[in-house]
Amino acid sequence: MTEKILSTKKNGMAALLLTILEYAAGIAITIAGGFLLEDEKYALGVPVFVIGLLLNILGWIPFAGLKILKPQEALVLTLFGNYIGTLKGEGFYFVNPFCAAVNPAAKTKLGQSGDVDGASKHASLIVSSSGTVPMEMVSNKMSLKVMTLNNARQKINDRLGNPVEIGIAVMWRIVDTAKAAFNVDNYKEYLSLQCDSAVREIVKIYPYDVAPDIDTTGDGFADEGSLRGSSEVVVKRIRDELQKRVENAGLEIIEARITYLAYAPEIASVMLQRQQASAIVDARKMIVDGAVGMVEMALDRLSTGGMVTLDEERKAAMVSNLLVVLCGNHDTQPIVNTGSLY
Repeated sequence: MTEKILSTKKNGMAALLLTILEYAAGIAITIAGGFLLEDEKYALGVPVFVIGLLLNILGWIPFAGLKILKPQEALVLTLFGNYIGTLKGEGFYFVNPFCAAVNPAAKTKLGQSGDVDGASKHASLIVSSSGTVPMEMVSNKMSLKVMTLNNARQKINDRLGNPVEIGIAVMWRIVDTAKAAFNVDNYKEYLSLQCDSAVREIVKIYPYDVAPDIDTTGDGFADEGSLRGSSEVVVKRIRDELQKRVENAGLEIIEARITYLAYAPEIASVMLQRQQASAIVDARKMIVDGAVGMVEMALDRLSTGGMVTLDEERKAAMVSNLLVVLCGNHDTQPIVNTGSLY
């Protein structure tokens, strides 16, 4: 399906004036026919009265062809089931009164910007069961503005099999109204489902955190890619994957962003302990490295200055004492040795 832009239909004001004149003429002709009937001129009065009455009864039909579009709106039109074109751009249009506007997603709302109510906080889509959106008039106009899809959080296993929860916000817009209207049943539902699928497809390639011997790029070499540390790369791949999936629906994916990322609740506490243990080991390693350096510096200063001469046994005792002082978690209490080591 190829989009056709109707650019020669912006004559709504002229059509409106002509329709008003038609109604005025119908009223005048009806009144004239009534006067002729009162004068018993039935041969002329009856046809004139009937013509005026038909003009008044059928005069509303051209009003159905008047269309008003605001900026960044479009209207897909069909005539007796055939696609005839799309109105784009703000203006006052007049088209065939028997044309019908098509928007299969007019009654569907994406979970975005307050669309989600309290009973459906975890739903990606809200569709009115009665066929109408409460407290709002349903319009078949398509919005060409940039919109945001804030899909529900998903629980997905990462590259290492750990369950993680991730939420994605996608900025998108319609670029081909004909494809959006006719290539898929409901382009909003289609976008939401494809977003879930694309996120699942990309997230399972990456570990949550950096892990050894993991290839996330497919080049055959281990790298440091991860969901937590390579978010820009991850969302770019999600955007590209999603764009390929919704191309046939006439949609453009402008940007994708991770809005939520965490381990699933069932393993979150365990992973937190693991991270804490790793942090403690790294801190201890740094403390020991610093303490060894300070002990080495102290022994070098003592031997270089010639202040005291220590044999190997005293050096070992001094090293032991210094490491205890420097690596201990609590303040040490000094003990003064007044005797001899021997």
